[in-house]
Formats: sequence, structure tokens, C-alpha cells
Amino acid sequence: MGKSSQERPLSPCINLCRMDDDDRYCLGCFRTLDEIATWSDLDIEEKELVWQALDERRAKRA
Repeated sequence: MGKSSQERPLSPCINLCRMDDDDRYCLGCFRTLDEIATWSDLDIEEKELVWQALDERRAKRA
């Protein structure tokens, strides 16, 4: 399972910004363009939901 919200960095961005071949998500942070664009407007609970989705995307990619 992934890290808890208290252990997570403020942003999933790792400064490796490149979309996958289908433009679904960033290969660095695994966020969609919508998630990247709205990140700063999300509250803690919404960010945690995105983090959970990122964990799932990362696991599928591995």
C-alpha cells in the first residue's frame, strides 16, 4: 500500500514532465493534465484521492 497522507510530499511532481504515448498521464508524476492543472485548488481529501489514483497507475505501469 502507498504512503499515508502525512508522509506524502506536497506535490507528486518530480520535475520529469513528459506525457505517456496516449497523453493520458505524466510519466514522472502519473497525474493527468486535469489533475496537474487543478492540483493547487484541491483540498487535502481530494489530493489524497489523486495520490491513491497515482499509486494505482504506477503499479499498473510497473
